[in-house]
Amino acid sequence: MNLNIFLIIFAAVLILLFVFFVIFLFLSLKKTSSKIDEMKRSQSEDKALSLMQQQIGQLTQSINQQLQNMNTQFQKTTGNIGSTLGDVKKDLGKMEEVTREVLEKAKSISSLENLLRAPKFRGGFGELFLGDLLSQILPPAHYELQYKFKSGEKVDAIIKIGKNLVPIDSKFPLENFKKYLDEEDSKAKEDLRKKFITDVKKHINDISEKYILPDEGTYDFALMYIPAENIYYETILKDESLGEERSIFSYAIQKRVLPASPNSLFAYLQVIVLGLKGLQIEKSAQYIFQSLSRLQGDLGRFKNDFQILGTHLVNAKSKFDDADKRLDRFSDKLELVSEDTPEELPEKAASKKKLP
Repeated sequence: MNLNIFLIIFAAVLILLFVFFVIFLFLSLKKTSSKIDEMKRSQSEDKALSLMQQQIGQLTQSINQQLQNMNTQFQKTTGNIGSTLGDVKKDLGKMEEVTREVLEKAKSISSLENLLRAPKFRGGFGELFLGDLLSQILPPAHYELQYKFKSGEKVDAIIKIGKNLVPIDSKFPLENFKKYLDEEDSKAKEDLRKKFITDVKKHINDISEKYILPDEGTYDFALMYIPAENIYYETILKDESLGEERSIFSYAIQKRVLPASPNSLFAYLQVIVLGLKGLQIEKSAQYIFQSLSRLQGDLGRFKNDFQILGTHLVNAKSKFDDADKRLDRFSDKLELVSEDTPEELPEKAASKKKLP
């Protein structure tokens, strides 16, 4: 009985010892694992630290390189800025000289403008521009400057199209138009525009009455040359917005006067050049037709002569054939005569024998 108890106690003690040993071993393993994990973390941290140090070193080197490049670039930029400032200073000096020249030329232009304010002188410039434009497009034989009619009126230019003339006037009234542009008061501006329209219509009437002269060879219209595009726009095109009754262009068309700016006159002249080429082609066609008519007459005469020659040749051939036949008959007769020749006379034969 006591032995069994002892064995049980001993077994219990052994079991307890085994349990304690297992617990101790587990705790030891756990502590060892913790140390291993700490060592691993420490190694990882060391590697990360080393990698970070390496990256920091590379970054520092890159930053130093960039700072060096920026310093070099800054020095270059500073030098370029200095050079650019020097160029700007030179350009400013040149601009000052150019500005001074422009001011001097502006004074000259202003004095020229004052000179051109005289209507007669300004009209002369309009005629000059008109003559220059005509000389650039038309042959000299197809236009004439300062053409004088039988009535005594003298027009600035005429264009010769076939046997008729197109008169062109370049004396456009501008006094009230300039006043209209310079005026700032709206009521006074409207009054000046009305005066200007009155001037233009009067000028249109003068052109229609003085220069449209069909009995002297003109066409039934004339051209009114306006020497500037802006004036043409302000007076002709822009005026159409006022309505058909007040339009200068409509009034001019009623009077058979065509307003023309430098650009539109250029277009008109191009059309006229095409017309002149058409007339030249027509003249050439007429000349060719006349030449063909002459050739046709010559061909008819040659045909008659050729027929007469053919008749003569036929007659000659007939005569030749007749003569050939007669010649053959004569030849045949001649041969017959030769064959029928008589023998020699006896006396002649005897005399021949006596000869030694």
